[in-house]
Amino acid sequence: MEMKIFFEGKKKVTAEINGQIIPTDQPVQSGGDGSAPAPFTLFLASIGTCAGIYIKSFCDQRNIPTDEIYITQKMNYNYKTRLIDHIELKVNLPASFPEKYKPALINAANLCAVKEHFKSPPEIEVNTYTFD
Repeated sequence: MEMKIFFEGKKKVTAEINGQIIPTDQPVQSGGDGSAPAPFTLFLASIGTCAGIYIKSFCDQRNIPTDEIYITQKMNYNYKTRLIDHIELKVNLPASFPEKYKPALINAANLCAVKEHFKSPPEIEVNTYTFD
């Protein structure tokens, strides 16, 4: 798997993978145009959206409508460490959601591949390459 990351002016950094373009930008107060999410915002969004696709698949397999289901993601920023130290995903369900499936739905959300990578994070190596 390979992704190309390139620069498009000011604070815009874009990723391309499998023909799909993922733009990022910095907020205006950080010198960007605010035209796209910041990379860290995309990272945080990947947690909730990953859990979301597992929830969606769980419901689809059981013919449970998802049009009223949504996830609220709350992040706690630790000012001492300058890192997010707690993330809560609250799955908001309509009253019609079958009670018997609630524990299994949580289990499905916990299978998220992004969350799994926190358990055993990949090694990240940065190198340079000079081309002509």
